[in-house]
Amino acid sequence: MMKRVLFAVLAIFIFSCAEKKETKPEPTPQEMAQRWSKEKAWEWYDQQPWLVGANFNPSTSINQLEFWQEDTFDPETIDRELKWSADLGMNLHRVYLHNLLWEQDSIGFLKRLDGYLKIADSYGIKTMFVLLDDVWHPIPKLGKQPEPVPHVHNSGWVQAPGAEILGDTTRHKELEGYIKGVTRHFATDDRVLVWDVYNEPDNVAGQPGRAKLELKNKHDYSLALLRRVFQWAREVNPKQPLTTGIWRGNIDHWGNLDSLPALDRYMIENSDVVSFHAYDGDMDNVQRKVDALKNYDRPLLCTEYVARGTGNTFENVMPILKKNKIAAINWGFVSGKSNTIYPWKSWDSTFTTEPKIWHHDILREDGTPYSQEELEFIKAIIQNKN
Repeated sequence: MMKRVLFAVLAIFIFSCAEKKETKPEPTPQEMAQRWSKEKAWEWYDQQPWLVGANFNPSTSINQLEFWQEDTFDPETIDRELKWSADLGMNLHRVYLHNLLWEQDSIGFLKRLDGYLKIADSYGIKTMFVLLDDVWHPIPKLGKQPEPVPHVHNSGWVQAPGAEILGDTTRHKELEGYIKGVTRHFATDDRVLVWDVYNEPDNVAGQPGRAKLELKNKHDYSLALLRRVFQWAREVNPKQPLTTGIWRGNIDHWGNLDSLPALDRYMIENSDVVSFHAYDGDMDNVQRKVDALKNYDRPLLCTEYVARGTGNTFENVMPILKKNKIAAINWGFVSGKSNTIYPWKSWDSTFTTEPKIWHHDILREDGTPYSQEELEFIKAIIQNKN
C-alpha cells in the first residue's frame, strides 16, 4: 500500500514538473537578445577612448564592390593608407560592405574582411562595419566597376541591396544569410567595435540618370527592411552594439520621439548607441543636434561630417564632438576614385579642375595633405594638445 502511495506522489511530482516546463520554457538566446539597456551602453562606451577616424574606402576603389571583390581587393594600398591614419592618431574607421559580395563568394568575402581587420588591428584601428546603404546608384552590379566620371562626386557608389530587392518585400528574406553570416562570424571579435546596420535608409537618389531608377514610397520599403535587419542581428546577438544613424529632418524634432517620422523613430528606438550625421555649415545646428540627441541618454557617435565648402570643417566640428566625448568619424580619408574632393553640386554643375576647397578627404594619394595646417590641427586635437 505504501509503495503505491509513493509511486502516486512521485508521478504527480513528475507530471507537475513537466507541466511547468511546458508552460514556462527557458528563453532561447534569440528571445533573450534585445536592445542594450542604457547602463550596458554606457558601460561599453566608458571603456573606449575618444573615438576618432574616417569613413574608409581605399583610394583605388570607386565603391564597396571594388573595395572587396577578389580581383580588386588591394591590401597594399589598404596597409599604406591605414598607416597614414594611425600616424594621425585615428583609432576607428567606418567601412561599408555589400550583400552582393556575400552572394558572390561568402567564404572569400569573409577571408578578405579578416585580412582587412588584421591590417587595421596592426595599427591599433577598430572597425565599424556598415551592412546596408540606401545611398546613390539604385542598381548595383557585380564584376568590373565603372571608371569614375571626371570631376563628379562619388559617381560610382552603389546602394545595398538596391532597388530590385528593396522594392520587393518578398525578397527581403534573401538578405538574412548575409546579415547573420557576417555578424555571426565577427560577433565576438574585438577588432570590430560597432555594427552600423543600415546607412541613411530612405535616402532617395536625386542625381541625373539615377532619380528615375529610384523606388516610389521608398520610405515604406526601407522601414520594412530595417525592421528585419535589426531582428536578424539581434538573433545573432553580437557582443558589439548595433546602431543606424539619424541623418535628416527638422533638428527641433530630433530629441522627441513622438515628433519623428516612423522610420527615424524606429532608428532611435532600436539603436544601442545613437549615431547621427552632421554636415551642417552652421555650428549652432551641430550643437543643437548634440543637445537634442542627449535626451536619449545614450552614447553618441557622429558617423559622418566634413563638408568644407559649407563651413563644416575639422576645426569647427571636432571641438564640439570632443567636448562632449562624441565619436568623430569624417567622410573620406585619401582622395581617389570616389572623387569626393568635389562637392555634391558637381552632379549638376561642371568642374574641369580640382576644386580650390576640397569637399571631403584629408590626404592625396601620395600621402601629402590637402592642408598642412588642417593636418596639424587634427593631430593636435586627437593628442589632447587642443
